[in-house]
Amino acid sequence: MTITWSDPGCFPVADGVHRIPLQMPGDGLRAINVYVLETDSGLALIDGGWHRETTYTEITAALARIGRNADEIHDIYVTHVHRDHYTFAVELRRRHGCRIHLGSAEVVGIDAIARLGSNVPESSLRELNRAGAPLIAEQAYKDSVGEPFVAADWERPDSWLSEGPLVLPGHNLVAIHTPGHTKGHMVFHDLDRGATYTGDHVLPTITPSIGFELGDWDLPLDKYLRSLHLMLDDRDRIMLPSHGDTGSGVHARVRELLAHHQRRFAATMAAVERLDSGTGLSVARALTWTRRERPFDTLDNFNQMVATCETLAHLDVLAHRGKLLVENQDGVDVFTVR
Repeated sequence: MTITWSDPGCFPVADGVHRIPLQMPGDGLRAINVYVLETDSGLALIDGGWHRETTYTEITAALARIGRNADEIHDIYVTHVHRDHYTFAVELRRRHGCRIHLGSAEVVGIDAIARLGSNVPESSLRELNRAGAPLIAEQAYKDSVGEPFVAADWERPDSWLSEGPLVLPGHNLVAIHTPGHTKGHMVFHDLDRGATYTGDHVLPTITPSIGFELGDWDLPLDKYLRSLHLMLDDRDRIMLPSHGDTGSGVHARVRELLAHHQRRFAATMAAVERLDSGTGLSVARALTWTRRERPFDTLDNFNQMVATCETLAHLDVLAHRGKLLVENQDGVDVFTVR
């Protein structure tokens, strides 16, 4: 039987490092890779996972395969503040007292979640309205406002990470700030093993969502592209991503992602030209989506929300670069070719 990357288990990826895929049923990503690092005093994790009813059983069963226990976990380094990465770290801290570390720029997201007290993507709803997509925003609100929300899953970390070396005996790790997917996203270079824990910043088969986070909208795609180039400024390493198979080179995938966005900029410009002028929604409708080149109207509401926000992110960068003109008309940004 063929084993896929998301199948349950505990898989060695380097000396003293194992990968545990924690399941995400009902989510298109299928699972999140949590990395277990053996240290002189126990275990450390890169990312915590999504707190669900079965997650603790999953991780204890996986750790048992290498003769380890969850109570050995003393530190968890979270790449970013999304719930599939953060919330189970908080549950592990409640159970075992381990310390949680998160990028300092994620304080905006943590505070916004605490203020909202729900899963409503407030910032995305705001940008959907700016994109001329109030119906998508209305449905997104209805879909999220009733979702179960546990405020305790979003307690603050024990420390806020800045760029630089991490104190983790047996692992020569350096934290690098890579904003874009979220404001405080971090990747962690393992200097001795020639690997990088890339979080959602660099994924092997998909592009991470851009513009789907809480807080001010501050040209997230521009920041993401700058963060991709930052990965090319350092030596190449093996990619240990949060979703998907391990083992690919970081540089090759970064170049693919940069090329993808260049194609997307060209397609976005062409769509605005065909439309004479366009909103985030109208341009998103004029493009195709996913690797299957699906029409916009075949996407469910959640993915229409993501697609519209990503289109708006591309349009904003093109306007910032002087390629497009933008005029706000009754709260909706309208873009035209300069």
